[in-house]
Amino acid sequence: MKYIALLRGINVGGNNKISMRELKACFDNAGFLDVRTYINSENVIFNSDEHDLFLLSKICEEAIELQFKLPIRVALIEANALKETLEHALARWGMDTTSKHNAIFIIPPATAEGIIADVGDINPEYEQLDFNCSLMFWSAKIETFSRTRWSKTVDKKSYQDITIRNINTTRRLLELDFS
Repeated sequence: MKYIALLRGINVGGNNKISMRELKACFDNAGFLDVRTYINSENVIFNSDEHDLFLLSKICEEAIELQFKLPIRVALIEANALKETLEHALARWGMDTTSKHNAIFIIPPATAEGIIADVGDINPEYEQLDFNCSLMFWSAKIETFSRTRWSKTVDKKSYQDITIRNINTTRRLLELDFS
């Protein structure tokens, strides 16, 4: 089965630097197959016969900590589940070119409901939010971005329980997977 691992907090702002070549080797050494990385930030695609997402994410986290001595959290999603979720995302997500669109991947055991409770309700005048299981879709007008509640997730406790990708990266991960 094909999986996409979304690592939280590597190669951001010069912190937790990991080369993609070394990250690929780390996943290869952990026993995963057909390992690929995408761009220099936090995305690994691989195959595994294991079906337990929680166990797989723990294997990824332990391998990274062992090799790089960094406690990196991993959101993991099965590639077909990401494809189906994106196909059923709200039609407006990603369509408005004057808005910023992010996919917010939730790292278990956190839940979408818990993240929403921590961050608070959206400000519907400036932003839109929808979620499906462990993936949230957030959009906000670029011109009013600073007025949104969800642009300030970095100040919230639950920020440690998510990893964010823009719409282009999220869609590209699927193109790489299904090409």
